[in-house]
Amino acid sequence: MLVGGTWLGLGPGRPWSKEEAYRLARIRLDLPNTADEAWRIDIRKSVARPPVSVRARLTRLAEDAREHARRVFAFRGQYTKGTTSEPIAHAWKVINTEGGTRYRIDEVHPVIKDVIDNAGPMLPAIRAMLRIIEETVPVQRIWLDTTEAKETPRTGFSGEKPEEVAAVLATIFRGLVDRKGYSLEEAREKLRHTEPFQDYPDLVDALAVPAEKEIEQ
Repeated sequence: MLVGGTWLGLGPGRPWSKEEAYRLARIRLDLPNTADEAWRIDIRKSVARPPVSVRARLTRLAEDAREHARRVFAFRGQYTKGTTSEPIAHAWKVINTEGGTRYRIDEVHPVIKDVIDNAGPMLPAIRAMLRIIEETVPVQRIWLDTTEAKETPRTGFSGEKPEEVAAVLATIFRGLVDRKGYSLEEAREKLRHTEPFQDYPDLVDALAVPAEKEIEQ
């Protein structure tokens, strides 16, 4: 074939178009020369149309590939990083309701849970702040910027200096050790599976309590 990748007119209801979230999807079809007529391949080998008899199966295969590509796009880097199968604790969760899709801050995330558990009388204000953040996520702007720039906006401390990431890590690390009672290694292991610090294993491994704290222990 002498044509760029397409969805060959497949799609339930209406044909799929090229979208940023599915750009990582790949499906390889090996067709012998004897299939040219059935696939209506022109003499320049630039156009192909799947026969009716295989469209349903191809659509199912494509849906699976698209879903996998979408997951990789949404959680870049988390399919190859990490040394165990323990799941990553994400800061956001997606809730699908009859009224539509909503994005909520996941209070199970260790950092968020620590703040909430120790909020005291500030808890109502903190919950109100989190709700405001949830209700003002600039979804349309993020999608527009991603589509126009053809690249994913920076997240997870991407491009930041290591010392800036380390400073945030140190604060969270002390909270896990001092307030939650984790041992040093338990706290490090927790952070190895906490978004976005799973991408910074060397910084996590280097975490240690200050010298004066070690003397106290």
